Amino acid sequence: MQTSSPAGVRLAPLLAAGSVATIAIAFVLLNGTRQSAVAEAKAAPPTWSPGPDPLKLPQGMNELGNQHGDVAVSSKGDIYVSLMQGLRSGVQVYSADGTYLRNLPNAPTDFHGFVIHRGSDGEFLYGPQLGAGKILKMNLEGEVVMTIPGDAIPQKYWNVNPKSKQAALRLTGCDVAPNGDIYVTDGYATDYVHRFNAKGEYLASFGGKAAPYNFKTLHKIAVDTRFDPPRIVGTDRANNRVVHFSL
Repeated sequence: MQTSSPAGVRLAPLLAAGSVATIAIAFVLLNGTRQSAVAEAKAAPPTWSPGPDPLKLPQGMNELGNQHGDVAVSSKGDIYVSLMQGLRSGVQVYSADGTYLRNLPNAPTDFHGFVIHRGSDGEFLYGPQLGAGKILKMNLEGEVVMTIPGDAIPQKYWNVNPKSKQAALRLTGCDVAPNGDIYVTDGYATDYVHRFNAKGEYLASFGGKAAPYNFKTLHKIAVDTRFDPPRIVGTDRANNRVVHFSL
């Protein structure tokens, strides 16, 4: 796989050849000026195999509900599942063997994406609310320990309805960097990624639909610490590609 890049910037191939599916990889540079050429790469074959349904639903509940949300696993192995609709919408918690334990207190029903991150201050759930347009940090007992309001993000990065002139955020995913910075993607609206420090203070925004990024539904993002330095990996859904960009 070959990549092109601005002078002085070296981009290494990230995926090995000889695999089954072809995807597009775009390397996005945040220092400046342009995006590198999109490279075609082959995805490695999966190293896992499917097993039986691991979740044992509580009595009287025949289905999870509207799982237009996310799944995360805590350090002790508990499985957290966000549901937007259903008998027990919000965030359901299951043990490692799939037994239903509880619904997480105070969890909203509009976590489209969330992560569980363990940092120097402990283990917490971070999630942007799709409808409410704000970001929550909760401990794993359900206490909200920090709320980042939507208006912390400058209005110039909001999506404005051309008819109603109403501005809105549609936050779809997030992750937390090793230093505690929080990255949130507005994947259903402007395709900007917003960055906050560990205290929830707004730092910067980048991305969007215009060049050099040209995102179209930057649906979810993840901080990938397998790289040195770590980088963000994003799923640019309507473009059928995965993007890698620096922290």
